Amino acid sequence: MALKLEDKKLLVREVNAVAGESISAVAAEYRGLSVADMSELRVEARNSGVYIRVVKNTLARLAIKGTEFECLEESLKGPIILAFTKEDPGAAARVVKKFSKDHEELKAVSLVLDGELLPASDLTKLAELPTQDEARAMLVALLASPLTQLVRTLNEPSAMLARTMSARSNNG
Repeated sequence: MALKLEDKKLLVREVNAVAGESISAVAAEYRGLSVADMSELRVEARNSGVYIRVVKNTLARLAIKGTEFECLEESLKGPIILAFTKEDPGAAARVVKKFSKDHEELKAVSLVLDGELLPASDLTKLAELPTQDEARAMLVALLASPLTQLVRTLNEPSAMLARTMSARSNNG
């Protein structure tokens, strides 16, 4: 179904607005996916907080102009979906990677993180980035580790004294 000029302008504005607020993107070729597969992909993306859109390449080029995703322009060949994430840099990559395990027709073409174009081969690296909650948990564990060790060290002399007294009372 052909889009009218106003619909195209609206689509370009929408994608541009999303791209302007996003921190990472994945461009993936979807040739061969059925309508049901695409619907399933959209549901997975929505559940993961990923904005995913099939956009004609000329409209996509217009939409990413002026954003940090302009470097994707050379990758826009063939039937492409664009997946953007606003909060979790690895979310779009995780959705594409997970979905492509069962649907080999979906192939990442290129990735963008912080305005830097990455090859499709970096999909796994980007997908393995920790989520925001995981990163916070790792930071808390990292910060807590020296404190825990300090408390153990400070408690050890009194614990050693108590063990010595206990052993002495049992032997004597």
